[in-house]
Amino acid sequence: MEIKENKMGTMPVGKLLISMSIPMMFSMLIQALYNIVDSIFIARVSESALTAVSLAFPLQMLMISFAVGTSVGVNSLLARRLGERRKKEAEKVAGNGIVLLFLTYLAFLIIGICFTDPFMKMFTDDAELITMGNQYLKICMIFSFGIFISIACEKIIQGTGETMVSMLIQLVGAVVNIILDPILIFGLFGIPALGVRGAAIATVIGQIASMIAGIILVRRNKYVKVRFLKARFNPGISKETYKVGLPSIIMQAIGTIMTSAMNLILISFTPTATTVFGAYFKLQSFVFMPIFGLNSGFIPIVGYNFGARNFGRIHRTVKVGILIAVLIMAFGFGIFQLFPQLLLSFFNPSQAMLDIGVVALRSISWSFILAGIQIMLSGVFQGTGDGIYSMICSITRQLVFLIPSSWILGKLFGLDMVWYGFIISEAASLTLSLFFFSKEIKRFKQIEAEPIPSSANDGD
Repeated sequence: MEIKENKMGTMPVGKLLISMSIPMMFSMLIQALYNIVDSIFIARVSESALTAVSLAFPLQMLMISFAVGTSVGVNSLLARRLGERRKKEAEKVAGNGIVLLFLTYLAFLIIGICFTDPFMKMFTDDAELITMGNQYLKICMIFSFGIFISIACEKIIQGTGETMVSMLIQLVGAVVNIILDPILIFGLFGIPALGVRGAAIATVIGQIASMIAGIILVRRNKYVKVRFLKARFNPGISKETYKVGLPSIIMQAIGTIMTSAMNLILISFTPTATTVFGAYFKLQSFVFMPIFGLNSGFIPIVGYNFGARNFGRIHRTVKVGILIAVLIMAFGFGIFQLFPQLLLSFFNPSQAMLDIGVVALRSISWSFILAGIQIMLSGVFQGTGDGIYSMICSITRQLVFLIPSSWILGKLFGLDMVWYGFIISEAASLTLSLFFFSKEIKRFKQIEAEPIPSSANDGD
């Protein structure tokens, strides 16, 4: 039976990239808004409640890093197999991905049962904070199967090019979570007020709702058929999955290290500097969010056409992707340069915070365009299965270039110069990315000259 041609191999590149990326941008906007609303609700319980959840956040982020990183590996390999017209192999990739994510959940289940108390005690000896942090973490981790399976389903659907459908998975969970948060936290409609535990319960119920939606939508996908109960672990497919997935996990996990190191540098000047850094991260997400959404639509297109050996189409996708990224980042740069006081006003800043923050936002934003180009080149590496290049660029940018340069600039010239470490790190990382991209181009030419394997089409 002839395989239905996927739009990733036929639709005009510009129209395809925009159509696949816009749903992902919207999806990330939903997630960002949810995070803000969730923090507002928790903060209304007490300042201690917000502090406890903030202390628990790194372990949550580690869990999400494994879920997203593994799923990115599934997404990339699935898209390549579809591009090679190996539909049965693509279905095995999807099924194996479900198994990998469930096994990862079991590991975090054990962590949730045994290690949340020691984790909280690493940061504080305040009994109230430890208790609330434990309550929140145990619920979120013991019942985290929803987030692992829902993210797996989301990335499987993205890998087939159906990004509008994958957006619905996250939308369902976010809406359920936002509705349940005030009900369970404050005790509405006859339900007792559960405080931090209510926030955790709302979170896992939202994740389970996303999982249910994801399973339904994956089963209806027209490009791959995933039989969840018949999914099997495959060592060879797992190795290929983690070739991209492991670097992605590491890339997301090292963000915690970078943030902690920058806070140590900044707090040596004044605690207000760390507050500014936290505010910057919340603000910059609304600039970088569209780029990451663009990248989510970009990776499966590259992967599909790499599998199909359509390298000219990959080149066009890269050109269009970088152009859109530069335009988005240029807009963000303009906002940060022209309206830093307005942006900081969302955080009810003191005059000291404004004085430091205006300089910080204007200085860091000079790195935005460089970062946009680097993110898109990283998407090329992930799409073609060379995720190790992305990992190297991410590690060097955040740890090798940013931390030392910011520390040296601060020691030599003071706080205002610390922020220029971002420009140095992005410039150095972009140079490294361009070097790796030149190697990818050589690889394309080499593969193009090779004969197409007879097994490239495994039929229906």
